[in-house]
Amino acid sequence: MRLILFVVLALVKTISCAQTSLNEIDLKLGEYTVGFKHYTIVDSTRTYSRVYDYSNQKVLRPIPVSIWYPSNQNTEGIQPLQILDYFTILKEEEEWEHLPNEQLLNWFEYANTKQNRIHLLETTNAFSELKFANNKFPVIVYAPSHQASSIENFALCEYLTSHGYIVISSPSRGTETRWFSNNPVKEIENQARDVEFLMKEVGKLPIADFNNIALMGFSFGGLANVIAQNRNEHVKAMVSLDGTERYQYGLLNRSAFFNPEKIDVPYIHMAQKDIPEKVLAEDDINPELNVKFELFDSISKSEAYQLKFHHLTHSYFSTLGVLFAKRDKRQDKNDSQIMESYKWVSIYGLNFLNAFLKKDQEASSFIKNKPANNKVKNGLITQKIKQAEPALFTFQDFNDLAVKQNYEELPKLYELVIQEHGSFEIPEGNLNTLGLQLVFNPTTSEQGIDVFQLAIALYPYSANLLDSLAEGYVFIQQKEKAIEYFKKSLELNPQNQNAINRLEQFKE
Repeated sequence: MRLILFVVLALVKTISCAQTSLNEIDLKLGEYTVGFKHYTIVDSTRTYSRVYDYSNQKVLRPIPVSIWYPSNQNTEGIQPLQILDYFTILKEEEEWEHLPNEQLLNWFEYANTKQNRIHLLETTNAFSELKFANNKFPVIVYAPSHQASSIENFALCEYLTSHGYIVISSPSRGTETRWFSNNPVKEIENQARDVEFLMKEVGKLPIADFNNIALMGFSFGGLANVIAQNRNEHVKAMVSLDGTERYQYGLLNRSAFFNPEKIDVPYIHMAQKDIPEKVLAEDDINPELNVKFELFDSISKSEAYQLKFHHLTHSYFSTLGVLFAKRDKRQDKNDSQIMESYKWVSIYGLNFLNAFLKKDQEASSFIKNKPANNKVKNGLITQKIKQAEPALFTFQDFNDLAVKQNYEELPKLYELVIQEHGSFEIPEGNLNTLGLQLVFNPTTSEQGIDVFQLAIALYPYSANLLDSLAEGYVFIQQKEKAIEYFKKSLELNPQNQNAINRLEQFKE
């Protein structure tokens, strides 16, 4: 069986061969040496069948894992990986481990040209099994395109790692076998579960900053990442490489887990160029795909960035696409333009991650700049930016501030909040519940009293709040204060049986 790179546009009609190389992409590496590990583990919560074993036997779902990580190890005398080493991983993930290397290009649907055979022998920037650098690093979980390999974007993964990121990926596999079923919604959910599995797996690394994690995906992987982000609040950012969430928004809407209101982290989508009219007509593609982007339009709770790369078609958002994919004479640019654009995809991806995971101000300015101000050639990229709508200030936000000041000077805090958020109101019931939670905990009883003092200042005619405050004073054994507030509660509500009973108990 052959590897099929998922293209949302239709079958690509190709003739000419690529003339590219890793060196000509010209990505400037960062300060870290790139270590690489690959291994396979299992997800014991799911089963799986190796399709070409032709057996009814089920096994625990295997998860091949590729990890690029920063290292400071001296690599003198150590050979870097060749592209051929990555293709060996591709063979394994395609369940053709014993395929002779001379069959690689033919088997996986790449032109068996002299240029592509040379590509296989090119050296990469990664070294196998280096020592970890002594630091904590942000994490990027990479979701590949439709049924693609974990290594499809190895040059981008190496580049990000050299700049201080851990990148972890596994192949895009079907729910039951290597191949997807005809139920795409099920397969989105399955790949989202794989992404979540990797999020847990990377937490085992001693150098992983598990609380500083981003999702990155190409094509179909973008759909899975949206679902994974919706379900995991510790995801801090999303990078989409012409993700299919742009083209197949309807599939997201069919997922029980999708809610655009939950996209509350910075999001960037880097899209292919407009599809020419000739290609739209010949391949029966809906022209709306050039202009319609419902997900981007629906995002309101986070910053969102949309870049259109006018020299890239869909396949060339991956390393394998840039190096090996055949070119479509109807619409593809020349190889130097493709490589230059892929380089800028990588640079924008890095700066976006630096801005939001590393809080780098220079990177933040970069992604907000007009492309020309970043020295991007005219006509290469167009940009659209959406700012997040002002977030509503909630009681949870107020309480977080109150906790930081140990619930002291709450009236002053409230006044400061009102000055900034004039429409903010604290529900009476929330204050009552929080006050009781605190007051009945012996270690926070005084803080609970402070909450109730704010509560009765805001709601002076609430018999219930006065009754609760009195109960707090009972708990901390301040009898006179308890009697005072039970009486005040009864003045407002003479039918308050709890206050009547309590006052009778005090008389006894």
